[in-house]
Amino acid sequence: MNPRFRWPDDRLIKAAQDGDVSSLTTVVMESQPHVRKFAISLCASPQDAEDAAQEALIILYRKIGTLRATGALASWMFRIVRNECLRQVRLLVSRSDETSAEPEVCAEPSAEEAVLHRLEVERIAAAVSALPRDQRQVLIMRDIQGLPGKTVANALGLSTAAMKSRLHRARATLRQSLTATEPPLDQAAGRASDDAVGPHVGGDPRP
Repeated sequence: MNPRFRWPDDRLIKAAQDGDVSSLTTVVMESQPHVRKFAISLCASPQDAEDAAQEALIILYRKIGTLRATGALASWMFRIVRNECLRQVRLLVSRSDETSAEPEVCAEPSAEEAVLHRLEVERIAAAVSALPRDQRQVLIMRDIQGLPGKTVANALGLSTAAMKSRLHRARATLRQSLTATEPPLDQAAGRASDDAVGPHVGGDPRP
């Protein structure tokens, strides 16, 4: 392995955690290529990957002191990038849902309905994020962002037929995933009631 692309060593990470600015800067710089690689493999588009990588590096710079073990840097960064990519998909799913909502429906949803909707958005976003990268890209661009098929095909360097075939596989995979993870109605209602009362106390606030 080329030494330029190794993760920062434990000594350097420990110095950064202790507040040495020079070490912290070096840790961020040496982590950057790995973080970008994570983002490219996990996010739906190059722009999303760039945004996720930048966010992860900012978190690294600001919160390296919360890293519990110096040897866990790679897994920590992977988790941050994954969560950021998932957040981007979640936002896209939510915006797409709001755009397609009936304009004449003006009644405010109940607290339980709002929570159920949020849980469904979370479930769809997680399922989309779990798709293979090639399927995730075409599904987000075509079905969530609503881009024309020809635009999607050109952006991905595919023929229109190949794009349609990939989209069909993505939709089938997503449908199968959502069917497999669909919670029973009574369980969903119970979760909605718990969330509607208020957030649970506790939990790990760290990234």
